[in-house]
Amino acid sequence: MAICLPGILPAKQVLRRSNLVSNHSPSVDLPKGYLAVYVGARQKKRFVIPISFLNELAFQELLYKAEEEFGFNHPMGGLTIPCSEDVFIDLTSCLSRC
Repeated sequence: MAICLPGILPAKQVLRRSNLVSNHSPSVDLPKGYLAVYVGARQKKRFVIPISFLNELAFQELLYKAEEEFGFNHPMGGLTIPCSEDVFIDLTSCLSRC
């Protein structure tokens, strides 16, 4: 069952609009079913996360913040999440356990 919230785009629509889905060849170190995101205040660190995280409400809030801050033009060439590494690690750790 999907939850539809106004203002939050479906995950597929976010991926289509971002630079993640492009005509460039896929990264060799990115397994199928995962995507790379960049996180951090000053220096961005690359994280590889399961695509299933895109369905989680807490992660969708981060996507909404990313859209507000960067639109669909992400400076790192991939999805950039505007939060600290510590917050991101805590969130993804919680999502991994659920």
